[in-house]
Order: sequence, then C-alpha cells, then structure tokens
Amino acid sequence: MKAIIIISILLLITVAQIFISRSTQETEQHNYKVIKKFDKFEIRKYDPALFSSVKLNKKGYKESSSEGFGILAGYIFGANETNEKIAMTSPVVMELGDTSKMMFMVPKNYNLKNLPNPNNPKIVFEKQEEKIIAAIRFDGWADDEKIEKYKSILMNELVKEKLNYINKFTFLGYNPPYEVMNRRNEVVVELIDYKL
Repeated sequence: MKAIIIISILLLITVAQIFISRSTQETEQHNYKVIKKFDKFEIRKYDPALFSSVKLNKKGYKESSSEGFGILAGYIFGANETNEKIAMTSPVVMELGDTSKMMFMVPKNYNLKNLPNPNNPKIVFEKQEEKIIAAIRFDGWADDEKIEKYKSILMNELVKEKLNYINKFTFLGYNPPYEVMNRRNEVVVELIDYKL
C-alpha cells in the first residue's frame, strides 16, 4: 500500500511539473534571433524592449535576487496606482556587479503611456534598444558560484574568438522557483561592434 501511495505522489508531482513547464514556455519572452552558434555559447540579436527595473545596493545574486524579485513582483501583482495585474514575462534579468539591478520585461501590449505608475518609487522604466549579445546556458538552480563559473567560461570563449564586449555581465533566469525540471539559466554580455 505504501508503494502505491509513493508512486501516486511521484506521478502527481511529475504531472504538475510538466504542466508548470508548459505554462513557463507559454510566458511572453524577450524576442531574439540566434545569429551564430559556437560549441559553448551563441550570439543573438535582441529586439528593443521596455523593462521595469529596480536598483539594489547589494552585490551578487544571492543577496539581491529575493529583494529585487519581491519589489518587481509586487508591482505586477497590483502594487500600482490602478491595482492592475500585469502578466509575468521571461526571463528575469539581473545585472550583477558592485551593485545589482533586477528587471522584468514589460509585456508588449504596454508602453510608457498606458503602464500604471508603481507604488514603490524605487521602480523605474527603461527602454533597451536592439542589441547583440553573447549567451552561455546552464541548467539546474542558479547561485553566485555557478554564475561566476559560466561568466568566466564565456569570457574565455569571447577572448578565444576575438570578440569585444562591454564588461557588464547579466544573469537571465527563465523559470519560477517552484519549477524543478528543465531549468534554464544564462549568463549574457553585450558585444561591441559585432559585424552581422
């Protein structure tokens, strides 16, 4: 009997994770086109997009991620002047350095004229123009050590390929915290004067 209960629970968890994975894939994402693939990374051209962002006076992923996510999630869950719910997008973007900044892409049906003002004055909106980036992917759960490891690998690959980049690396996280299967994480950096 215990075995049947355990198998039933595992089956239920697996089905739930498949459902969560499908809903993650249906979440609006920042559009890009892959320009070139290498063994360990790829080059992409990203479309212009509008982001909500919050700067944090903390260093690193572990120290900043919960606070930044809480502030921006509060805004899209209704902590704004019209109590409006705004759809979540993917990926969650974190610029990491001596300080950090978290960003959520604004869904395409919004612009600066129809976005409700946030209740939290720390939230600002910023438009990013089209850009060329290099991206390296890793699976599982992200932490500062993994991010640093893949940042180093990406830097070495860019040097090897003689590609110039802006020295400001960004972490992209694609999955909600409760999704345990098929997790997708990336470290990206903008390239300088890349010839298409």
